[in-house]
Amino acid sequence: MPCPFFLPIRRLDRGAWLNPPRLPLGDPYAGECHADPAAAFEPPEPHQRELCNCGYARHRCSHFPEDAASDAVRFSILADSGATVELIYVVEKDHAPTEHGRLVYVPETGHWEGSHTGDLLIRQARAFLESRGSRV
Repeated sequence: MPCPFFLPIRRLDRGAWLNPPRLPLGDPYAGECHADPAAAFEPPEPHQRELCNCGYARHRCSHFPEDAASDAVRFSILADSGATVELIYVVEKDHAPTEHGRLVYVPETGHWEGSHTGDLLIRQARAFLESRGSRV
């Protein structure tokens, strides 16, 4: 369940953890915080590992907006036919779903279809697929 404001950009080395946790995007990612879209920045790596990649940073991250509508995002693969990959996403607040939907990725064209097309969520879905070895 990455932070809903986290834009994953590149994979991080798993070596920083003695026992790597099961991460929401599969692999750990470095990226940018978009809690304030006008002032995106790259938090320090330990912050990204513990908060950005894992979500639920409300009251633990000084950049997390107090009035944010969500705390984390989850992804699951519903189907992978090779021609398309179907995902479901669930947006959560206080460990309860607030929004959910379906995304379909077409590897041949790189096109995303679905009920949510916000850039951060699509970039997180792409990282989730990359971590699982899907063509993205």
